[in-house]
Amino acid sequence: MQRAQVERDLGLRRARVVTLSTVGSGVLATLLLAGAGLWAEPDPRWVVAGAVGIVVFVVAQCGALYAAITPWLAGSTRRRLLVAFAVAAVLSVPLVGPVGAPQWSTWGFLGASVIGSVPMLPRWEIALPAVVLTVAAAGGVAAATGAPVRGQVVIVVVVGLSVAAWNALQLWLWGLLVAAQRGRAAQGRLAATEERLRFARDVHDLLGHSLSVIALKAELASRLAATDAGRASSEAAEVQRLAASALVELREVVHGYRAVDLGDQIAAVEQVLRSSGIRCAVALPPDDVPSEIARQFVAVLREASTNVLRHSRAAWCTIEISQDEDEVRMSMTNDGAEGASPDRHSFGLRGLAERLAEAGGTLRHRIDDGVFRLDVTVRTRP
Repeated sequence: MQRAQVERDLGLRRARVVTLSTVGSGVLATLLLAGAGLWAEPDPRWVVAGAVGIVVFVVAQCGALYAAITPWLAGSTRRRLLVAFAVAAVLSVPLVGPVGAPQWSTWGFLGASVIGSVPMLPRWEIALPAVVLTVAAAGGVAAATGAPVRGQVVIVVVVGLSVAAWNALQLWLWGLLVAAQRGRAAQGRLAATEERLRFARDVHDLLGHSLSVIALKAELASRLAATDAGRASSEAAEVQRLAASALVELREVVHGYRAVDLGDQIAAVEQVLRSSGIRCAVALPPDDVPSEIARQFVAVLREASTNVLRHSRAAWCTIEISQDEDEVRMSMTNDGAEGASPDRHSFGLRGLAERLAEAGGTLRHRIDDGVFRLDVTVRTRP
């Protein structure tokens, strides 16, 4: 996934922040317990060594966490960050191991943090060796410093596996969100590709036959030019007529390709809003909206739905279209509007308002108590 996609998707950005906060909170708790061992160490030299070891460990672990929740990160950068974390974990054994011992299991909490970081590893087959090595290191540190080996191992295993289970859940949910976003992007690209293929097929079917006939007629006219000028002139005129006819048909195909159906567009917008967790209610008139007005409404609908997704925290949205003999009206309303004025929404809508004015229509918008309302009116009669 590209970084720009995550930055454009407000919901995904928030989910990334939540994942970072929840995973970081469990890791931070174990690191604070490890830091408490500095207060239990009477030797200032070991206090300095322990502080350096913990700081290096924390920085490297933050890098590993960043790599785990950053889908656009290059593979080489991700590997370097994970290797740096492994090196920092190894260096912490001699630097932090003796700190606070045997009264406080300082490195035991660092070891628990290492096990808690196992879900950040890219491959699960290296998780078990990492856990075994960490538990062995905890037992070795306890034995070397005179601390209870069993107690330190229990701290590392119980606390570490608890943090690992919590982190695994959060990273799994984050992975599901990233996969869903990738699926939505791929679905959009697939739909655009299918539409291009359909259009290319229509153009091929139209022009293939017409150009073949034109080529044959032009060749015949060229052959007749030297022997039968009158018939050659007739064939040349037929070529001109066929070319003009093909051009008309091509324009009709392109017009049909560009034409949009208001009902289909509203259904698409409704589906997108609901997939984003926004309740959507739609009210349509019993009769079809004139095609020229429908095109104007579609442009406004696209801009307004984009504003709902990008510039609001909407929980609901309503779209209503009504018409009478003199005019057709469309209103779109949503909650969760931010800011005291609609100016932040008005840049794209301002251009649409100018286009509507040329077609005899009006566009107005306002915010009342966090509810954004957009009203469009287009007259059906001059």
